Amino acid sequence: MAAGGLLRALLVAALCAAAWRAEAAIGVNWGTVSDHRAPPGVVVDLMRANRISKVKLFDADPGVLRALAGSGIQIMVGVTNDELASIAGSQAAADDWVAQNVSRYVGRGGVDIRYIAVGNEPFLTSYQGQFQSYIIPAMTNIQQSLVKANLASYVKLVVPCNADAYQSASVPSQGVFRTELTQIMTQLAAFLSSSGAPFVVNIYPFLSLYQSSDFPQDYAFFEGSTHPVVDGPNVYYNAFDGNFDTLVSALSKIGYGNLPIAIGEIGWPTEGAPSANLTAARAFNQGLINRVTSNKGTPLRPGVPPADVYLFSLLDEEGKSILPGNFERHWGIFSFDGQAKYPLNLGLGNSVLKNAKEVPYLPSRWCVANPAQNLDGVSDHMKLACSMADCTTLYYGGSCYGIGEKGNVSYAFNSYYQQQKQDPKSCDFGGLGMITYLDPSMGECRFLVGVDDSKNSAVASCGGGCCGVCCGMWVLAFWVFMYLRMMGSA
Repeated sequence: MAAGGLLRALLVAALCAAAWRAEAAIGVNWGTVSDHRAPPGVVVDLMRANRISKVKLFDADPGVLRALAGSGIQIMVGVTNDELASIAGSQAAADDWVAQNVSRYVGRGGVDIRYIAVGNEPFLTSYQGQFQSYIIPAMTNIQQSLVKANLASYVKLVVPCNADAYQSASVPSQGVFRTELTQIMTQLAAFLSSSGAPFVVNIYPFLSLYQSSDFPQDYAFFEGSTHPVVDGPNVYYNAFDGNFDTLVSALSKIGYGNLPIAIGEIGWPTEGAPSANLTAARAFNQGLINRVTSNKGTPLRPGVPPADVYLFSLLDEEGKSILPGNFERHWGIFSFDGQAKYPLNLGLGNSVLKNAKEVPYLPSRWCVANPAQNLDGVSDHMKLACSMADCTTLYYGGSCYGIGEKGNVSYAFNSYYQQQKQDPKSCDFGGLGMITYLDPSMGECRFLVGVDDSKNSAVASCGGGCCGVCCGMWVLAFWVFMYLRMMGSA
């Protein structure tokens, strides 16, 4: 076959390989703030089983990236806020970050990194401008590093922003960026526009409902509202559309009204607050997915859905801070061990979620309150257990709320015992605890069994390398792209 014909054949194959990935607009956030982390390979297999083809990470964990090799999943890696200052101040630091976290994995590494998130919600009001001055210099340096690595046309830079970066006095058409952010948002939008990257925003109708008793509950969902927002000729029946178009208006006012928008985080927790439950989470996430996949868009962008939507989150993270609320540990559509919490059609080909397989659980044993002991002096032991392990399900709005005093004690003891990897000493509690082989779970209250970290391999079920055709086509696509670029045709 002539060289031109071979190149065309390779290009067609590469495009075919990319086609499946391009169809799916729904991705997930994969956070790892947990004492019960399922092996990365198990999590990757979980995503593949559910046909999830886009994942957003909050860092660039080597074990996670190795497990994603050859999976066919498009990845957004993250520069943490703590890394911003050094990268903004040093081109060498940016070069090193890209070399260690991007270049070593793409191409023959089989890891499909498409985006680098420069910081995570760096403009939050609560940060009081701490990271603001680092963003553009960090992006500039990383972009130069990508140019040196011949990856600048393939890997795009974005900045996930919290929705508090913009505001409106009343209706979406009055949306503007916060005054102190106008200049940097203009610079950011110009950078994104020039590179073909979307503006990434995190939108949380749940938090609007949680933080305000006056917020109409039906406006947080997608079934229509008895309290619509009327904005001239446009009527908004849900908070997502209203928030999205407030951003569109803010971007328009700085000259970038047509900049693509991706949703970096959005979701609904399953417990930890009165409005956080399985029914509400399913209604919100299914409504969101149906809305996005219908391609209806919003009043200001009719027929134009978000570029991507990353659900928050894939898994529960019981190690997260509960300062915002107990719900912070319960955003997952799956529990910590990859078991689906409720039926959900992601619009990716499966009508329901599929559970994780081959999870390396610890042995089936639990720590509970010893029924032969008086529990009068148990309070200090409970405080210790719950200060170290997760007890949020015991509180109002939790799945274990109302299981009684002995139930509460047993749950706290077991949470600590599992966090300590079932160390027998961790179930002593001054003689008040005992180990049992009978599952003490009751009703919807699940007493967990932890994950065996000694088996927490970064190797996916396909061996940590390329998974058959999927990996071969990804590597082929990448190198065809690189060949075309070097030939000046890309």
